[in-house]
Amino acid sequence: MNSILKMIIKIILLVILLIFVVLGGLIIHGSLTVFKPEKTEVVTVENNLKPKVVANELSLLIWNIGYSGLGKEMDFFYDGGKTVYGKKDLIEGYLNKNIEYLSKHKNTDFVLLQEVDRNSWRSHKTNQYKAINKLLNSHAAAFATNYKVQFLPFPFNKPLGKIWSGLATYSKYQPTESTRYQFPGSYSWPKSNYLLKRCFLLQRFKTNNKKDLVVINTHNSAYDSGGSLKKEEMAYLKNILLQEFEKGNYIIVGGDWNQTPTNFNNNTFKKIEESYDQIPIAKDYLPNNWQWIYDAGTATNRKLAKPFEVAYTFTTIIDFYLLSPNIEVISVKTDNLNFESSDHQPVNLNIKLN
Repeated sequence: MNSILKMIIKIILLVILLIFVVLGGLIIHGSLTVFKPEKTEVVTVENNLKPKVVANELSLLIWNIGYSGLGKEMDFFYDGGKTVYGKKDLIEGYLNKNIEYLSKHKNTDFVLLQEVDRNSWRSHKTNQYKAINKLLNSHAAAFATNYKVQFLPFPFNKPLGKIWSGLATYSKYQPTESTRYQFPGSYSWPKSNYLLKRCFLLQRFKTNNKKDLVVINTHNSAYDSGGSLKKEEMAYLKNILLQEFEKGNYIIVGGDWNQTPTNFNNNTFKKIEESYDQIPIAKDYLPNNWQWIYDAGTATNRKLAKPFEVAYTFTTIIDFYLLSPNIEVISVKTDNLNFESSDHQPVNLNIKLN
C-alpha cells in the first residue's frame, strides 16, 4: 500500500513539474519573440499614386472588420462566450461579405480599417490585407501592425496561436507621410508578451492652401479595467492633435476608440442583454469647437457573449470620428448590417475642408 501511495505521489509531482516546465518554456518563448515596436516607425505605402492635393470635399469610411471572424453566428471567450475562433468556411464567408461591402465603396477617398489579419490562426492564415489591397487597388495602402505574437498559448484547450494583425488605411491620394505611433502604457509581464501593442497610423496629405490634412486611424485599448491605458493613450494623442492644429492643419481621427463619444449614453440601444461598461470620453478632453462625429441612431458595436440576436444582444457606439474645428460635416451615416460579418459596423462620413 505504501509503495502504491509513493508511486501516486511521484506521478503527481512529475505532472506538476511538467506543467511548470511547459509554462516556463512558453513564457520564455513569448519573452524572446515579443513584438517590440519603436515609438514611431515609418510605414511602407503600397500602390503608390501620382502625387496631388486633396479635394475640398472628401469621403471617409471607418470599420473594425473584426479579422472577419466575429460575424453574427459567433460568440467570443474574451467577452464571456465559449468560442475561440470559427471554422474556415465561416471565416471565409465573413471575409467575402466584408469585401463585397467594401467593393460598393471603392470610390471612398479614405478607408480606415481595424483588426485586419495578415497571418493568424484565428482567420486560418488568410492574408486579409492583401485581399482588400487587391480590391482597393486604386488606393494607396498602408498597414500598421498592432498585434504580432508567434504563439499565444491561451486558452490551453484551443490556443489562439500565431497572430499578425493591425490597422489598414487606404487613400485615393498619395500621403507625404505615413507613420505608426506607438501608444504609451502596457500590461504587466508576462501578460504583455501576448496582447496588442496599441497604436495609431498617421498620414499626411497636401491641400490647396499649403496646409496639411492629417488623417489618423486609431484603435484604442479594450479590456482595460479602470481605463488607465485609455487615459494614457488619449493624453498622448491630444498633444499631437493640438500641435497639428496650431500649425493650421486639418485633422481627422477615425476608428475604434473602445469608449463612447462625449455625452453619449451607453444604454441608448437598451436590449435584454446586460450592458458592458464603456468609459465616455471626457467633455473637456479638447476645446468645445472640436467635433465628435457619429450617427446617434445606429449602433456600431455589439457584445460577444452570445451569437447576435436583434432583440437581445447589447449594442453601443464606440466607432466614430474626431474632427478639428476647420472641417465642416456634410453627412455621417452608420450602415446597419446587423453585424452580419463583424462585431462592428461601418461608419461613412462626408466632409468639407474650410
